[in-house]
Amino acid sequence: MRRSGVAPRSLAYLVVETKHVAKWRDFAAKVLGMQPEDDGRGGLSLRMDERCSRIFVSAGERDAVIATGWEMADVAAWAELCDRLRESGLAVAVGSRDLAAHRKVEGIASVKDPAGTCVELIHGAACAETPFTPGRSLSGFRTGPLGLGHAVLTVSDIAAVAPFYTDLLGFRLSDHARRPFAAAFFHLNSRHHSLAMIETGEDGFHHLMVELDSLDDVGQAYDLAQLEEGRVAVTLGRHSNDFMTSFYMRTPSDFLIEYGWGGRSIDPESWQAFECVDGPSLWGHERSWLGPEKRAEALRFRLEAAAKGLRAPDFVRSGDHQEE
Repeated sequence: MRRSGVAPRSLAYLVVETKHVAKWRDFAAKVLGMQPEDDGRGGLSLRMDERCSRIFVSAGERDAVIATGWEMADVAAWAELCDRLRESGLAVAVGSRDLAAHRKVEGIASVKDPAGTCVELIHGAACAETPFTPGRSLSGFRTGPLGLGHAVLTVSDIAAVAPFYTDLLGFRLSDHARRPFAAAFFHLNSRHHSLAMIETGEDGFHHLMVELDSLDDVGQAYDLAQLEEGRVAVTLGRHSNDFMTSFYMRTPSDFLIEYGWGGRSIDPESWQAFECVDGPSLWGHERSWLGPEKRAEALRFRLEAAAKGLRAPDFVRSGDHQEE
């Protein structure tokens, strides 16, 4: 049962530790189209919009996602959620002024989810003094009230992890699937999901999704990614639940970034969760990270979707085109 009370409103940022800061700078600017800026500590702040940073890249001795950052509406909501977590018996650590300054926020606290993922709760995220300047020609990223995008975790057991996010943090279930792998998707706002979990038998971080304002941005990045051996991890395709047209790239830290366009908008207050029984993708999305049997099963789902004539809506968002 979902508890009443406050919840985060969006995914604010991702924190990455890496041995490959220079590779991240090049990848972020030339392929992703983000704006890398030095953080003064040997790492990078990657900009995607008016915010000071959406991805914090810290220099370190390992390559890993070390935290997800979730934004609260204000300090009162932040304090209320921190109290709720403490009352449940979890250890909540309020971050130092130095950490808050580095994250460009007014306040920060951290807690571990049952799979060991560090969850940072923040309020008062700062905007940069200068406009966002993309690293390559780009129409822009779809962020704003929807946040950075979505984060996907790998977990040993979804049932053991999900209640932390639903019962304590206030996420709501969007849909779930059983085949070709167990997965669950959760929303906070009108983005179909800001968080998802894939049951793989291991706890970790699978991918970050960033959404573009133009389908052509995605296609041009697809061309760029294919110039590098092994960069593309999942081919271009369209998802069956959130309708995203996307492909996935391997980052210099080996987790994936989904680069997409056309994600579904929902009404978070009236949305009814469902089981997705037609597979994760309507077409494409050949997943190199799946084993042979699961890849074959995923292909069967796609071929069955085509045989049944399954289609997601076609649309053009305001501002995506110009009248002749």
